[in-house]
Amino acid sequence: MDTVRVQSQDFDAAAEAQALKAGRLDVGAIVTFVGLCRDEGGRLTALEIEHYPGMAEAEIARVVAAAQARWPLIGVTAIHRYGELAPGDQIVLVAVAAAHRGEAFAAAEMLMDYLKTQAPFWKRARRPDGSVENWIEAKASDDRSAARWRAADSP
Repeated sequence: MDTVRVQSQDFDAAAEAQALKAGRLDVGAIVTFVGLCRDEGGRLTALEIEHYPGMAEAEIARVVAAAQARWPLIGVTAIHRYGELAPGDQIVLVAVAAAHRGEAFAAAEMLMDYLKTQAPFWKRARRPDGSVENWIEAKASDDRSAARWRAADSP
């Protein structure tokens, strides 16, 4: 069972993880990652996240399918929020169910690396003085993380 959602409302990570194993006895591991909005040492009052509707969901689904092709996964949930998020708010959830922990950890990490670099989301910071920064550029470190997954069978 795979779930891909792009939404403005918050999510319940524990409920989403529970849904991955509901009615199944073959799940040996569920790995979850929740990305949070941080305050950057008091320099951020909100993070504005925009996306390309339809394309964002399709790109996430494509990467989920690539993970499913690479590892024997039982289920994947990927949820990404958009809108104005305050420090401490949840931004993204990746939850992966597999028979074994190794596959679940690897797939979750790959999915997050690709969400950071490939999914069509744009972010900009709102500062305490009321200013709004330009759209945030991708980080070279995120590109390096995603590059290690590149192979003939990955996205």
